[in-house]
Amino acid sequence: MARKGTIKNMGKVQREMGDARKARAAAKAAPDAKASSTERLRKAALAEINGRLAGGKQDHEVPSEKETANNANVEATAKGKKAKSEKPPKTAKAPKPAKETKPKRVSALDAAAQVLAASEVPMRAKEMIAAMEAKGLWRSPGGKTPEATLYAAIIREIAAKGTAARFKKHERGVFVAGKGA
Repeated sequence: MARKGTIKNMGKVQREMGDARKARAAAKAAPDAKASSTERLRKAALAEINGRLAGGKQDHEVPSEKETANNANVEATAKGKKAKSEKPPKTAKAPKPAKETKPKRVSALDAAAQVLAASEVPMRAKEMIAAMEAKGLWRSPGGKTPEATLYAAIIREIAAKGTAARFKKHERGVFVAGKGA
């Protein structure tokens, strides 16, 4: 086939494309031997399927010998077992005693709000952590920088709640109790 795109070969390309179109149209109009054998096989398969459907039960509906023997065994064992209704009724269990509820652990943010509300001076996050641990309100679970975590949580609350926040920024890194405290 000639290369497409060049003006010199354009007539040749058009002729080849026309020939290909004619060949496809001829193949559609007169099916060859291969297409007719496929058609014959398809018709034979359809006839076989229709014959099975007209005959009653299909292959998958007729149980095999193995399935018949298994069904007989299942029925025989079912006759030998006791009926379910013969079992004595279950006795009601005694209710479990109520668990003692532990007091909910105060979060670092809540403890910091309490410390700031009680304090008259502005405090840094590190000072709040020390005061919370001294009063026994909150103790670090083992983190390396609890003051950074507290600082970030205070900043998040101020950003989310605005003037209704429990904290207010006094200076850079220094906080006082806000209106929400």
